[in-house]
Amino acid sequence: MPENLPENITHTTSDVEKTAVVPAVESDDVDEIRFTDLNLDGRVLSALNDLGYEKPSAIQAATIPALLEGRDVVGLAQTGTGKTAAFAVPALSKMAELADINGGPSKNTQVLVLAPTRELALQVAEAFTSYAKHMEGFTVLPVYGGSPYGPQLNGLRRGAQVVVGTPGRVIDHIEKGSLDLSNLEYVVLDEADEMLRMGFAEDVEKILSSTPAEKQVALFSATMPPAIRRIAKKYLNDPAEISVKGKTTTGTNTRQRFLQVMGPHKLDAMTRILEVEDYDGIIAFVRTKLATEDLADKLRSRGFSAAAINGDIPQQQRERTVEALRDGKIDILVATDVAARGLDVDRISLVVNYDIPNDTESYVHRIGRTGRAGRSGDAILFITPREKYLLRSIEKATRQPVEQMQLPSTATINELRLGKFAEKITQTLATEDVSLFRDLIATYEQEHDVPAAEIAAALAIMAQGGQPILVQDIPVAPAGQRERADGRKDAFGSRGPTRTLTEGNATYRIAVGRRQRVMPGSIVGAIANEGGLSSAQIGGIDIRADHSLVELPADLSKDQLRALSKTRIGGELIHLELDKGRKPAAGRGAGEFKKPFKKDFPKRDGDTRFSGDDSRKPRQGKGAGAGSGRSNVQSEQW
Repeated sequence: MPENLPENITHTTSDVEKTAVVPAVESDDVDEIRFTDLNLDGRVLSALNDLGYEKPSAIQAATIPALLEGRDVVGLAQTGTGKTAAFAVPALSKMAELADINGGPSKNTQVLVLAPTRELALQVAEAFTSYAKHMEGFTVLPVYGGSPYGPQLNGLRRGAQVVVGTPGRVIDHIEKGSLDLSNLEYVVLDEADEMLRMGFAEDVEKILSSTPAEKQVALFSATMPPAIRRIAKKYLNDPAEISVKGKTTTGTNTRQRFLQVMGPHKLDAMTRILEVEDYDGIIAFVRTKLATEDLADKLRSRGFSAAAINGDIPQQQRERTVEALRDGKIDILVATDVAARGLDVDRISLVVNYDIPNDTESYVHRIGRTGRAGRSGDAILFITPREKYLLRSIEKATRQPVEQMQLPSTATINELRLGKFAEKITQTLATEDVSLFRDLIATYEQEHDVPAAEIAAALAIMAQGGQPILVQDIPVAPAGQRERADGRKDAFGSRGPTRTLTEGNATYRIAVGRRQRVMPGSIVGAIANEGGLSSAQIGGIDIRADHSLVELPADLSKDQLRALSKTRIGGELIHLELDKGRKPAAGRGAGEFKKPFKKDFPKRDGDTRFSGDDSRKPRQGKGAGAGSGRSNVQSEQW
């Protein structure tokens, strides 16, 4: 272990319940440490040198020596801090030395890395390949849902020393007998907190129980909730717990701003921002898969080069889309949280939170797509007046203020557009042969006795293709208070114990309640997944003894009703039906409806479990059922 470690590193040796500080932590200068100081194999060092790596990041400087010593490790660090190299580099260094001792590389799987999403699995696999470019006979194989089994089966038959996969597909290969873990020496749980949130707890434990007792385990996570501590205590042997304590949980070179805007005007707001401010690559985050396609289409219609990425898009197409963003063929990627997990594209300079995320951790991961590796970046959050109270949670999580931004004024946008139009005229006159059209206009002017300026104006309108060149004022989002149904003042969007039934919504009854031990998150997750609804469409939830009342859109489609009729929560069919005692609201004041208080963001337990991260369907049994029931049970148990 290097003698000097930075002061923002805490290095402890523990059983994850009791910790004792190791005296070796003394230095306050990470710049003094080089990769050449870490006793790595020469071939791995050569690859790092080819990539331009000289100094390890804080998490790498503390973790690599512990893993080289054979210690199990629990690494706590935020996204974008270099966790992949922290576990990949020491693993490869030890494999290279073993290959020398054994006269060549083994064909057996020696390293297994579990990642929550296919994007992250691919990123980790690419990193392993880059670090092992000077190692002969080395093979890494990514396995994930949504991809054909054939190539993966062929790769496993040929032999892969490193397998990187999503939990569901890894279990499939174990059950098929195509993945042999009997010679495994090294297991990594990457983004363990995200796997917990997505409902992979049962899968992870099943995989770990299938591995040899004698192995080295590394667990990396941005947070350490009690559930992850329990699994670390169960499966890790006397781990060294290494925590990178940055001043903030997000990069200080990422500027964070928020804009308060009503939902219907978000597109106009985003358009104005992109017209005024200069950005390179952009990721816009939305909540649902359907919203990715919708927003991408609308941006393209306004002249932006945009594409959507979500769990329903075939993997090869998703990879091509990301490559197009990387190459500059598209400028805006519209994505869900899950689809963008693990993306690292150098040219991303702006992250737009078009829809506010479901929790603060998702926000941190989102804005972590920009401002990486010393680059500067911007993050803009769109919030409606009802969502403004969530800013405190975000600022608490990031330990950074999120400054309010003002939308570019209508006058500014119109002046800019008119200037650009005039510039196009100047450019066309300088570069194009306009003689044919000049003669045409002169003839038209004489025959119809119309001034040339009027003709030019008509041609300008034609060039706009029916789109107005000038914009109108965007309605200002109300910032004050609103009148409650009982006449009292209440904060806009109050989530207090009572609220009016939203216009266009109705109250539905489901056949699960307190006796079935259901939680609001379980109901939201199941209905959102099976009914194709966003959390914003799910209103108040009133959990009673043997049933619950849920506020949903009154105009649910037949397909949605059919899907929801088969939904289970905790293994019980919910039997969704319109509550006969409550009619759809014709407007505000239609009645009051209870909604439980939520401490932080509205959680959607397991909401992303079936958003394309893994093609496997939920297994029946143990209260699994359809929808997010299985995911919710797992999250609570882990």
